[in-house]
Amino acid sequence: MGLLDGRMIDYFDSDNQKKVPKQAWMKERLSEDYWDKGTQSRQSKQQWFKVNINILKERMRQNDTDLHILQWIVSCEGEMKDGKMKFIRGINMYGYDGNDFLSFDEVNGVWVAPTDAAVQTKTKWDEVLKESTKGYLENECIDWLGKFIIYGQKQLEEAIPPEVHLFTRNTKVEANLLLTCLATGFLPKEITLRMKRNGRVLTPADGVVTSGVRPNGDETFQRRDSVEILRSDLSTYTCEVIHQASKVHVEEEWGSCQ
Repeated sequence: MGLLDGRMIDYFDSDNQKKVPKQAWMKERLSEDYWDKGTQSRQSKQQWFKVNINILKERMRQNDTDLHILQWIVSCEGEMKDGKMKFIRGINMYGYDGNDFLSFDEVNGVWVAPTDAAVQTKTKWDEVLKESTKGYLENECIDWLGKFIIYGQKQLEEAIPPEVHLFTRNTKVEANLLLTCLATGFLPKEITLRMKRNGRVLTPADGVVTSGVRPNGDETFQRRDSVEILRSDLSTYTCEVIHQASKVHVEEEWGSCQ
């Protein structure tokens, strides 16, 4: 899938075998030829994955009875100056079975192998893929980023405020309660969430557990923080949520914990 500032803009999977737009402005501004070429590129990469995951299984002496996962991410970050997108940094990296496998160091222009199994690939790619990888990140990728920002400017500037929900639940320990603050449905994903006891911000040292910001199924995001307290605690517990993009700043209070 393709993402722009956290929003899905296109999608491809092995079942449908077609690259499709996920934003109305992508469909409106890009020609059928773009989608046809994109489909061919994704199908070609799919075949590349099939070949190379077998190579890795053989190299690591793994059998076909277990499930193995090869992942790839390529991205670039830029800043718009004087109407043109300026390159800041780029990423091109691979993961295998949940671990980093190979990544491109665009500053030094070399591939980095964090594991012995990747050294053979690094050596080969340093010979044949250094210049093309660096060129793609700094030129083609950043050019498309600039175009997409212009094409989708109106939608990208739209912010959706969070809904804030407070929950109180029993725990396995009868004398305790679990307080949970959920902020959901917001966009973009940058958000501040603070749980407080009598005005003091609670931290992981106080037992706060956070999900971090996670995607919902509709391109919005959510974050859930929880803390376990004594049922007999008469303190005032609140949850503060700040979402600057939508200009939301709320602080809500749990009811009595008796």
